Amino acid sequence: MKQAEAVPDEASQADTGAPQGLELRHLRYFVALADEGSFTHAAERIFIAQPTLSQQIRRLEEIIGTPLLQRRREGLRLTKAGMVLLDASREVLSLVDQGMSRTRQTAGVGRQQLRVVVPPGLPECLAVTATSLMRSAAEAADVDVTWLERPLDAEFSLIRQRQADVGLGWLTTGLEALPATLDAMTLGEFEPELWILGTHPAARRGTISLGELASMDVIHGPRRAEPGTYDAWTEVLRDVNPRFEFTDPLFRHSLPMVLGFAASSDRPTAVLTSPTVSAGTWPEPIRPRQLPCIGDMVRVSLKDRPLTATATLVWSADLPRPLQQILFDTADGVTAEGPEGSAAPVPMSA
Repeated sequence: MKQAEAVPDEASQADTGAPQGLELRHLRYFVALADEGSFTHAAERIFIAQPTLSQQIRRLEEIIGTPLLQRRREGLRLTKAGMVLLDASREVLSLVDQGMSRTRQTAGVGRQQLRVVVPPGLPECLAVTATSLMRSAAEAADVDVTWLERPLDAEFSLIRQRQADVGLGWLTTGLEALPATLDAMTLGEFEPELWILGTHPAARRGTISLGELASMDVIHGPRRAEPGTYDAWTEVLRDVNPRFEFTDPLFRHSLPMVLGFAASSDRPTAVLTSPTVSAGTWPEPIRPRQLPCIGDMVRVSLKDRPLTATATLVWSADLPRPLQQILFDTADGVTAEGPEGSAAPVPMSA
């Protein structure tokens, strides 16, 4: 008599794959919650009611079998298990999105997508050139581009966490410091504008030393705008003055107002912008006569140019080859045209 084959029970099936009942929407909800840090903001982002989101997150914790969040007075915090699931969720969702895009393209019902992060505060000469070239290359390759205006940290976390495919940002270390999961091409070196009172001895020289700068109050930031350059430049100045701290601007989006406050300060005060001009393009001091009511502030160079940042195009190493070719073409085009110095003041940022 033929023996019946054993049928694995439900528990055995659960051990061999994803937990029973787990759906992609659970992962999308969880990622949104981790990004936003609150149920209210996450629910608004994904267009569902807050009670529904809370219920689905509780369901996800039941499916996984462990708490994923710690609810504290200061906000939500991921548990160790939650951090592991967050990384896995980002990877799974990215692979699904890319797979769906390629599938639709193969079927002739869609085009490939490229998600590009362009941080606020980039010099226009760089941002306009790079985005225009990328847009043209994408159109020629029949690829749709989604533009995301969000800050990028020094680790390019948005790219590593697969929240975007490529980012245009600042590299303050060598390319070799980037994780193996990322590829990159540099687009040029930039430095900040530096403004000091016209009565300062350095104004007559047209240059100021790092030691002189570190002894002053320096308005720069806030950190959240460009954390990579902010942290790197803070460390450079702390090598000279271990107690050095930047002072946040009161009006980040108005350079003339920031200069006006610096000019009226009762302490020697400098104003440092984000990376704004191509390194070494203006050796002489410049009086901002075109800007009214800002006091006697002049622009000078920082001796030996210790504060710089390299504009870099960074992307996921596993990006499909046709999408990577768009980035190669963009980087080659920017390099061929060459960066130009900015012609007008830009918003204050790190």
